[in-house]
Amino acid sequence: MSESIPQVSIVVPALNEAANLTALAEQIDAALRDRSGGYEILIVDDNSADETRAVCAALGGRFPLRLIVREQAKDGLSGAVLRGFAEARGGILIVMDADLQHPPAKLPELIGALESEAADFALGSRYVPGGSTAEKWGVFRQLNSRFATALARPFAGKISDPMSGFFALRRETYERAQRLTPLGYKIALELMCKARVRQVREVPIHFAERTRGQSKLTLKQQFKYLEHLSRLYDFTFPRASPVVKFIIVLAVSWFVAFGCFVFLKGTGASNAVAPPLAYLAALIVTAIFHTRYVRAQREFIVRKTPWLDFVLISIAEWLACCFTALWVATRVARPTLSDVFVIPFGCATVVRYILRKELLQDVRGLRKEIRTDELT
Repeated sequence: MSESIPQVSIVVPALNEAANLTALAEQIDAALRDRSGGYEILIVDDNSADETRAVCAALGGRFPLRLIVREQAKDGLSGAVLRGFAEARGGILIVMDADLQHPPAKLPELIGALESEAADFALGSRYVPGGSTAEKWGVFRQLNSRFATALARPFAGKISDPMSGFFALRRETYERAQRLTPLGYKIALELMCKARVRQVREVPIHFAERTRGQSKLTLKQQFKYLEHLSRLYDFTFPRASPVVKFIIVLAVSWFVAFGCFVFLKGTGASNAVAPPLAYLAALIVTAIFHTRYVRAQREFIVRKTPWLDFVLISIAEWLACCFTALWVATRVARPTLSDVFVIPFGCATVVRYILRKELLQDVRGLRKEIRTDELT
């Protein structure tokens, strides 16, 4: 085999896919063997327990195929793709699954979209005219797919299949990506967003049924997708995203706290006591959201004490609620039920908002480097 640098690098993340790799390599070779420039296949394996290593060793003698084993499978499939990109040599980078659901016969068309058109990103799509899926999806899965696509629309544009895992891009497009923080398996979305992709060409594909192995699409992966979207919203809308998230958490916590407040008033709690006790419920709800925030974003949080900061903020806003509730109870003549609830909670919320900004418990705390324009 020639040691020349290949034109195309195909990155294939894999986990226990040994049964599919031989057919995959044969089909890739059939699609690309007549192209000038050459290609390479990089199997990025997350320490599989099957015969992946032995199969790849045999295939390496027949095809330009290399095995990269990640002992620590950090960031799941997306992390595997980035590891493959780091070792790829080609000027065109392609990602496809190992399970034969992505058709290797479409590789020339993906490459052609980058070579002969203005596109800087080519995406294998199930939903454009000519695309199809072999599996018959039920109503729930169809709705789930449409909802996931709609959530990605603000930064993916009018792309019909932004969750596709079969795509190609030029190396220079990849290299202009900023702050890649992949999570789960939607790496195409990450790259389209972080590389500021301008032109996407969707290539129709037939998404085949898996014949061997087990699907990696789980409920856990779907929750990771939501966390990933949260990061992408932060990146795309650095001003609006923290405000929207603040409002969502605030609405949920106030809703729960109001239920507790009504219950406490029904048991005879005074106007000075009911709001502070109900506000504890709001803090518990906020703590649940904060737990997910810290778990998902810890390596990108600027301050090293997110929980200490959270506790200090919580104490300050709870004290604000206590003093305001006492003021309403002693100084406001005949306060309504809404006065007793809204005024203390409103003052506490103002304290929360100010302190969260001061202690970077918003989107600015998710970056390893804070932009200069955000320090003013």
